[in-house]
Amino acid sequence: MDLEFLWETFLQLIPGIPLTLKLAFYSVAMGFCLAFLLALARLSPYIWLRAPARCYVFCLRGTPLLVQLFLIYYGMSQFEAVRNSVLWPILREPYGCALLSLSLCTAAYGSEILRGGLLSVPHGAVEAARACGMTRLLVVRRILFPMAIRQALPAYGNELISMVQSTSLASIITLMDITGIAAQIISNTYRALEVFLVAGLIYLLINLLITRLVMWLEYRLTPHLRARATSIDKKTLGSAH
Repeated sequence: MDLEFLWETFLQLIPGIPLTLKLAFYSVAMGFCLAFLLALARLSPYIWLRAPARCYVFCLRGTPLLVQLFLIYYGMSQFEAVRNSVLWPILREPYGCALLSLSLCTAAYGSEILRGGLLSVPHGAVEAARACGMTRLLVVRRILFPMAIRQALPAYGNELISMVQSTSLASIITLMDITGIAAQIISNTYRALEVFLVAGLIYLLINLLITRLVMWLEYRLTPHLRARATSIDKKTLGSAH
């Protein structure tokens, strides 16, 4: 291995990190909002809400993300109504198409994660909130949503890591993220092994930071974990004395 070439490759790939992080962050943020609405629709007693949400999740989870990206990037421009709409300034740009496809895809997976979190909320907690006179919206905001997030956070952390990895597909539609710059370097040097080794290391470091952040959030949002850690620390100090 040529260490000097590896270091030079690392320096060349650094400018692609902000684009990768922006795509991952904004797609997860937008996808989370849509996923929450889809999860509520899936749990709705009304068939006219459940059926479209179920169809959406089935189609988006059942097709590859690459196919969805191509359908949006290459397919939407074929419709005159799209070209004349207010969305065209977004859909005509590779970044907008990549962000839209990633957001729609993660919303489908995230809705199932949030639906599982909502179903895990004890029914007694909801009944107690209603007995206290809370409105349905207040129950969702103070009881359902916080408890569901605590339950869904570990799985949603995996989805965030998956989105970071999925951003590499954006290089196919000319976006110069980490993978896009790596492909350009390979076309100039023909040293695929070293370049992809450095790119993989960068993705690994990003996902390591995300994993630690999710663990910290899980710790902060779960009081019994903090209480358990405090009791363990007290027992350790007591045994030391």
